[in-house]
Amino acid sequence: MRTSMNLPEKLLKEAVRLSGAPTQTQAVVMGLEALIRKKRVEGLLKFKGSNALKLTQKDLKKMRGR
Repeated sequence: MRTSMNLPEKLLKEAVRLSGAPTQTQAVVMGLEALIRKKRVEGLLKFKGSNALKLTQKDLKKMRGR
């Protein structure tokens, strides 16, 4: 999908440098994937130590977006 965004140049350059991404687009994609992964883990950690986390294979596949 193509989109236009106004991104701080300094921030984007640093993201490309730190990620090692070959393109600015890839750096943005990697950043979005990392954010999504982080938020999913935070959601799971809410259940740490409780019996509330009773997920089935089907639940896990849904969470992974498959």
